[in-house]
Amino acid sequence: MSDQMPTRTAAWKLLCEWTESESLRKHARAVEYAMRSDARKYGADEELWGIVGLLHDFDYERYPDQRHPQLGSEVLRAQGYSEEIIRAILSHADYTGVTRASLLEHALFATDELCGFLTACALVRPDKSFDTLEVASVKKRIKDKAFARTVNRADLWGGAEELGLTFDEHCGFVISALREIQEELGLRKSEVAATS
Repeated sequence: MSDQMPTRTAAWKLLCEWTESESLRKHARAVEYAMRSDARKYGADEELWGIVGLLHDFDYERYPDQRHPQLGSEVLRAQGYSEEIIRAILSHADYTGVTRASLLEHALFATDELCGFLTACALVRPDKSFDTLEVASVKKRIKDKAFARTVNRADLWGGAEELGLTFDEHCGFVISALREIQEELGLRKSEVAATS
């Protein structure tokens, strides 16, 4: 990332200026952390991938339609974000017409919907924790069309496929990553995890 690139602190400030909803901020943080974990896994630029994850939906509260993320990308460009960041954010919404080409773009697409779905899965668990969430229970929830019905199931499967992973591999990796920040996301460490 160039020295001219806005910092993570500036990205967080921008997110908070545009996003009042605590749940959307938590989603942005979950995607940021999962993207940082992906970057470490793939030997990529953790700051770059983290900022993409943090800002991917920063304009969604103002434009919860097909103007997102196009109008947000104009704001990012004006604030000095790189075309690499802007393109990745545009590519996570299929209707923009920006096809995913880079590993960064595929990772954002694979991680975005999954983070939201996994958080929903953890919230309905008795312990409200990622500690006891397993891939098998996530797959059962995917089959329940009434559960988190706004999540596109095809995107959950397709995202892992775009990364060349099975769903189980990708899902397990993201669950493990999100366990590390679950309290920040409004979840809690389970008694099982605390005593083991």
